[in-house]
Amino acid sequence: MKPVRLEVTRRNLLRNLRVNREDVQVAFASYKTLLEVLREDLNLTGTKHGCELGECGACTILIDGEPLLSCLTLAVECEGRAIETVDGLVKGTELHPLQEAFADLGGLQCGYCTPGLLMSAKALLDREPQPDRERIKEALSGNLCRCTGYQQIFESVEEAARRMRQASVNDNLGEGPPGNRRGGGARP
Repeated sequence: MKPVRLEVTRRNLLRNLRVNREDVQVAFASYKTLLEVLREDLNLTGTKHGCELGECGACTILIDGEPLLSCLTLAVECEGRAIETVDGLVKGTELHPLQEAFADLGGLQCGYCTPGLLMSAKALLDREPQPDRERIKEALSGNLCRCTGYQQIFESVEEAARRMRQASVNDNLGEGPPGNRRGGGARP
């Protein structure tokens, strides 16, 4: 049997990626993981370098809305796909309801696991606006936290879901934040 010779190129590839709703062009080596490209080449350091074995979930990002481990995903496989990281949750100065709930209810301590937890929770809430506790546990089962225990994390996701549903109702009724209300004026 003739041995197969695999050659890893060290030349950089130029790729167009869609990261956090923005198109970016980035050059990177073909062997780099998405985690490495995000942190090292795009300076999006919110996604954390954890175990690099796919066991801790700290590097969880969304690709086409699905939670994936960026430490196990080659960046070259992501061209033409929508990549979302924790860095993209904030819109201007407005935190995502998940970020607010985690801060308000103590769902984070050291913050190392938090980005992955937030992205796993976002994927769940995007699909299921009103998950029960068991669904939340299942969705977050790939994310390890060594600081808080999980009670506050589960409560934070439940609260974020409640806030997101309420915001949706308010938007439908035209009762969003003052600058966003239908009719444009301040309410009496």
